Amino acid sequence: MDKEEERRLSALTPEISRTTVDLLRRVVGLEPAEHIPEEALATADRVLARHGPDGLRILTMSLTGWAAVLIEQDAKLSGRTFEAVLDDIDLTCLEANAEG
Repeated sequence: MDKEEERRLSALTPEISRTTVDLLRRVVGLEPAEHIPEEALATADRVLARHGPDGLRILTMSLTGWAAVLIEQDAKLSGRTFEAVLDDIDLTCLEANAEG
């Protein structure tokens, strides 16, 4: 990442971080769970419209950071390895795809 790109992304990071937390507040506990992708896509569309591809890149970085931390916490609390937690996530995705 060059200095110009770093400057651009850094300028957007605080707002996109707030957007990430707002998205998570809307989707955690949302019922039915099928509405979660709709909220995520609507947020991504708003970020893209307002901030372009750089906004989506930061949104991706932010969500990935949160996911990594929570997977690490889950592994620690459950006494499993990171890989075991990720295998469970992968299995859930496979089962969901098989049903749909």
